[in-house]
Amino acid sequence: MKLERISALVVGGGTGIGLGIAQALTEEGCRVAIAGRRELVLREAAESRLGKPGILYHTVDVGDRASVHRLFAWAGEALGTIDVLVNAAGFNIKNRSMADMTPEQWDQMITTNATGAYNCMYAALPDMRARGDGIIVNISSVAGRRAVELGGVAYNASKFAMTALSTTVANEEAKHGIRITNIMPGEVDTPILESRPEPVSEQRRAAMLKPEDVGAMVVAVVCLPPRAHVPELVIKPIVQEFT
Repeated sequence: MKLERISALVVGGGTGIGLGIAQALTEEGCRVAIAGRRELVLREAAESRLGKPGILYHTVDVGDRASVHRLFAWAGEALGTIDVLVNAAGFNIKNRSMADMTPEQWDQMITTNATGAYNCMYAALPDMRARGDGIIVNISSVAGRRAVELGGVAYNASKFAMTALSTTVANEEAKHGIRITNIMPGEVDTPILESRPEPVSEQRRAAMLKPEDVGAMVVAVVCLPPRAHVPELVIKPIVQEFT
C-alpha cells in the first residue's frame, strides 16, 4: 500500500466527492478521518468501509471556527498528525441567478464553500509548518476557473475565492515544505445534482465523472515526492465542454 504511513482528514467526506476521496485514500492504506455536519451520514459512510484500516469520523460546521477548532483538536489525537487535509465541503442552490437568489443564500454559500476552506487551512497549517511538511487539497470546481451560467452567481464566486485562496497560500507556504493543490472537477455524479435548476437525465448522469475518479487524482497528488507540486488540476467528463 502506497500510503500506509500517511494520515488524512477529509472535510466534507460523508458523501459525494469527499467520500470518494476518503475511500480512495483508504484503499492505499491511508489512515482516514472524515468530517461533516450530519453525524448519521458520517457514521454510515464510515461503516460502509470494509476491512482495514477503518474510517474515523467527527462532526463539524466549517463556517463555525469554534467547531473547526474542536475538529482539529480531535483529529490531532485520533490521527496523531494530519499529513493530508482535503477540503471537499460545499453545496449549491437551485435559484442561482442574482435576481432569484437571496442575500442570506449568498452569505451561506460563501461561508461554507470559501470561508470554510479558509478555517480548516488556518487550523491545519501551524502543525504542518512545524513539521516542514504537509499536503492540502482543495476541491474547487471548473466553476472556479470559468464563471459559467450553470454554476450560478454565489457558487462561481465562492469557488473563485477558493481557487485564489489555494494559489496564494501555496506560494506563501512552499518555503515550509507545504504543498497545496486545487482540484477543479467538472460534472460529477453526486447528490449535489439534486440542487440543479433542472433535473439531470439518467443518460447525462451516466456520462459524468464518478467520485472515485476525483479520488484517484487525490491519491496521485499525495503519492508525488516532496519536490513535486501540482498547483491545480482540472478533471472533467469527456462529454463536457471546457470553454
